[in-house]
Amino acid sequence: MRKDLMDYEMILKRFEAFFANDMIDRPLLSISYPKQKQNQIPLKTYDNHKDRWLDFDYRIESMKNDFSNREYCCETLPIAVPNLGPEIFSSWCGCAYNFGETTTWSEPCIIDLEKDRDKGVLSMSHPLFVALEIFTKKLLEQSDSKYIVGLTDFHPGGDHLAALRDPQTLCMDMIDDIDFIKEKLAASYPEYFRSYDHFYNLIKAYDMPATSWLQALSPGKFYIPSNDFSCMISKKMFDDVFLEGIISECQFLDHSIYHLDGPGALIHLQSILDIKELNGMQWVCGASNEGYHKWVKVYQTIEKAGKAVMLYPMISELDMIFETLQPEGKWIIPRDVSNEEQALYVYNRVKRWK
Repeated sequence: MRKDLMDYEMILKRFEAFFANDMIDRPLLSISYPKQKQNQIPLKTYDNHKDRWLDFDYRIESMKNDFSNREYCCETLPIAVPNLGPEIFSSWCGCAYNFGETTTWSEPCIIDLEKDRDKGVLSMSHPLFVALEIFTKKLLEQSDSKYIVGLTDFHPGGDHLAALRDPQTLCMDMIDDIDFIKEKLAASYPEYFRSYDHFYNLIKAYDMPATSWLQALSPGKFYIPSNDFSCMISKKMFDDVFLEGIISECQFLDHSIYHLDGPGALIHLQSILDIKELNGMQWVCGASNEGYHKWVKVYQTIEKAGKAVMLYPMISELDMIFETLQPEGKWIIPRDVSNEEQALYVYNRVKRWK
């Protein structure tokens, strides 16, 4: 690890305080910026995108190279996530899976509710489940305390159902066959928890904290409950059908941060904040909606509910944040730090936020 053991232990303590909607002596602060001298590794070419995604040795070398090219400050550590795309869990349950240049996507496997009702079941012997296991083990074996290995992007719950059926079709199911949705959703959570535990146990065998694409660190089980499909349905539908599953996710985990994506999902904010076991919120306003001043009331609502919150400000927005929020339970991740001078400025400003 780049930081000594004492720094690492303090980072974990700061995250523990954040999850408790508190702080030790200042809010959490994550800053990373590129080094002036950049190392390069030779580029590889592939016959298809799938081969590139599944070339784990080269991907790991690329990650290591990326880590060597960045400075990591405060509560920031190099984290390697064995990413195979956002719907990998659904692929293990029978969805055909496509690898593109920068992302992946699945194809529904439950087309006809009468004929396909029993499809969409987890197979831990699926080739892509085995592939992710290999990827994770390779990362762990090569970590040598130089980086932390995270959990992949599972996307369970409502987004998993949307993958099994297709989002538009699932919208119709909400009207035509709500019993199927509730039945399949209830059956999917034990499958997800089993998958989570499998990979969680792999990283814990190497004494790693739990983390993922959202790079919080937890000594116990941590993940990011979400439901991007929720922007397509009413608050009543969300509460009646999906909220119970999200509560079960938060109860399954030791620490959780809900990923609320886009203005269309804001109608569900209070329902999510009412989940007692939930620790924090990540509000993502979406492209062209940036600007802290537009969402002050959202952040204040989260704060009032007693939940921790992540903030992604520009340096110029720090003063407004300090004027409108309390520092406890805040995680500052500035978007425009590009050098040491800016990093020190932000650190000193955040340190004085009382």
